Amino acid sequence: MTCTLGISAFYHDSAATLVVDGRIIAAAQEERFSRIRHDPDFPQQAISYILRHSGIKLSDVDHVAYYEDPALKFRRVLSTVAVAGLGAAQNYAPVLGEWLSTKRRMYREVARHLKTMGDRNNRKIEVHGHHDSHAASAFFPSPFEGAAILCTDSVGEWATTSIWHGRPEGIKLVAELSFPHSLGLLYSAFTYFCGFKVDSGEYKLMGLAPYGKPIYVDKILSELIDVKADGSFRLDWTKFEFINGETMTGEAFENLFGGSRRLPEAPLTDREFNLAASIQKVTEIVVSRLAKTAADLTGERSLCMAGGVALNCVANGVISRERIFDRLWVQPAAGDAGGSLGAAILSDRRHRGVMTRELPSVSTDGMSGSLLGPEYREEQIKAALDDCGAVYHRLSQSDLDEKVIVRIEDGAVIGWFQGRMEFGPRSLGNRSILGDPRRADTQSTMNLRIKFRESFRPFAPVVLAEKAVDYFNIVEESPYMLAVSPVAEAIRKAITQEQSLLTGIDLLNVTRSKLPAITHVDFSARVQTVDRERNPRFRTLLERFYQRSGCPVLVNTSFNVRGEPIVNTPFEAYRCFMRTNMDVLAIGDFYLDKSEQPPFKESVDWRECVPLD
Repeated sequence: MTCTLGISAFYHDSAATLVVDGRIIAAAQEERFSRIRHDPDFPQQAISYILRHSGIKLSDVDHVAYYEDPALKFRRVLSTVAVAGLGAAQNYAPVLGEWLSTKRRMYREVARHLKTMGDRNNRKIEVHGHHDSHAASAFFPSPFEGAAILCTDSVGEWATTSIWHGRPEGIKLVAELSFPHSLGLLYSAFTYFCGFKVDSGEYKLMGLAPYGKPIYVDKILSELIDVKADGSFRLDWTKFEFINGETMTGEAFENLFGGSRRLPEAPLTDREFNLAASIQKVTEIVVSRLAKTAADLTGERSLCMAGGVALNCVANGVISRERIFDRLWVQPAAGDAGGSLGAAILSDRRHRGVMTRELPSVSTDGMSGSLLGPEYREEQIKAALDDCGAVYHRLSQSDLDEKVIVRIEDGAVIGWFQGRMEFGPRSLGNRSILGDPRRADTQSTMNLRIKFRESFRPFAPVVLAEKAVDYFNIVEESPYMLAVSPVAEAIRKAITQEQSLLTGIDLLNVTRSKLPAITHVDFSARVQTVDRERNPRFRTLLERFYQRSGCPVLVNTSFNVRGEPIVNTPFEAYRCFMRTNMDVLAIGDFYLDKSEQPPFKESVDWRECVPLD
């Protein structure tokens, strides 16, 4: 038996993954334990969980893999400093200090941290390239024997975009674009300019796009990015500030787009709506052309994707509907967290001498539904609830489901905590908040009273896999909520002439389909198809809701509030339940009604402790 631990750390979204003889056994992000969103620190708690779950000691792990090459990255940092010049010296001084002291030999830092956790002496840390790790995470857990692989993000060492060919014998680099020419950094620049956090708020920009018009597309293509027919591109990096190491945009952006950047939490204007629509359209153009080039260069009919830009589910939906490939599979932990998985797989294959394609043993893929995190026994849940003084009812699974379904139909919002926690940014039915998609008030209730987040942000539908085509123009399964599809014409509602004249946030007031809670203002939805193989427990609930209501769709959003990581433990689930206006908590076999709970008091207002995202 060969045990390989993969680690991503020290930049953002630190995580750890354990692979045993080619099988992904466990994986988790450090943020779920530390409660610091996008935590960049060494993933000590994630590693501790993995070892507990697997029943092995750290010293018994055969190999440890790190997800990028620090020496190569250091050369890129030095090159960037040289280009930035003396004017940026003050900004780069702390960064260079870190690189000269620890980061350029990051494998030593990894070994040092592991030693404090009880690892054996002289541990060798194996280093893999950043995009190598992304490509491996995309291809090897996929269900394809051969595939094109597209990796797009901000930057790893040098690479920002890469195309690979996945074959039975392994993965091979086919084409690559390098820093500073980065689609991820371009999108992040607009994220920053529109007042959202970089490496956190990009999904907000994507959700904002349908409220605007893409009136700045030509300006972006002429002034900021030169896109070729094959999808290759070059940024005019002099129009950005990221080279100088402090902010993303400055005076050049302000001159292009009519004034200063929006400040965080300031009111949104038509400019932000239109900027979001425009950069989203440009992103779709680039990604679509890159996908076509990947098909041409590899001759494959299946595509795998990873890297932070692969979390842009709107662009993924475009690729899917254009039928550039017959099948599309996106790594559910497509960002840097998934790099730990890819690095582990690469080392595992190297040491076992694997030169063939080890397809997953199941017909879906090798990610186990991305349900790779901690789970809690019923006695652990009961003990946590008792410690909180909670009032609960222990029920059979069928009785609990029945009560949940009845309450959903009555308009209740449900906290749903079952089984193993998800790996990656999406809640996929184990750490979820659920509601009725047929109710027009569900979106506003969940955004403003439960999630405490901006009203413009859409919610995702979960649907029985075999019923998806009845409600969405979907051409393939979407088990990880990573592709947006149009809502089917059959369930759309006609828009009046008066409604068609609305713009901006006023578009929220229009009911667009029979499922208004999950229909975005452009008649789209970020669909999750639910099958029995990946998540039988969640599938059972959805089947029972369909049997009772005739609707095979629920609203599904992550079990957290704005700025907080998804809940991990039973205590965190109860705390989130009590801090918000959720009506019911279904945790394991325990059913909790908010009206029966004792007052929940904390010494400080939690809103002061959870920074806004």
